Amino acid sequence: MSEASGASGPFSVRVTVRGYETDVQGHLNQSVYLNYAEHARWSLLQAAGISQSRLMAKGAGPVSLETTIRFKRELRAGEEVEVTCDFLMDESKIFRIEQEIRKSDGTVAAEITATGGLMDLKERKLVAEPREYFRALASDPRLFGL
Repeated sequence: MSEASGASGPFSVRVTVRGYETDVQGHLNQSVYLNYAEHARWSLLQAAGISQSRLMAKGAGPVSLETTIRFKRELRAGEEVEVTCDFLMDESKIFRIEQEIRKSDGTVAAEITATGGLMDLKERKLVAEPREYFRALASDPRLFGL
């Protein structure tokens, strides 16, 4: 499905739009944009050394609180796109994730902004300092800007 990078600028993965992901007009179905964004987020976590199982063992899991998609250009089957992912964290319980889906010529096809947090799976509430969880678990915390 993809290939990861992130040496300069935000982390990114490449994805090829598949025919079965398109709607009746031949455009990428709107829900698939969310799948691509989620794929890039988990790819960033893995590249930073954080697996789903390590998060679960630590008793935490990422949660999405809000997601906004701005559709800019259509995408069609066979097009290769780059999906960026940039975590923006401060001292808050919540963080922002900014993402773009770009065509191979650099044209932005969609902008995705998400608000999320890390949930304490036992207490069922957001952890106070998600940055510290990411910092402690990551082998490469620089991918989170830490």
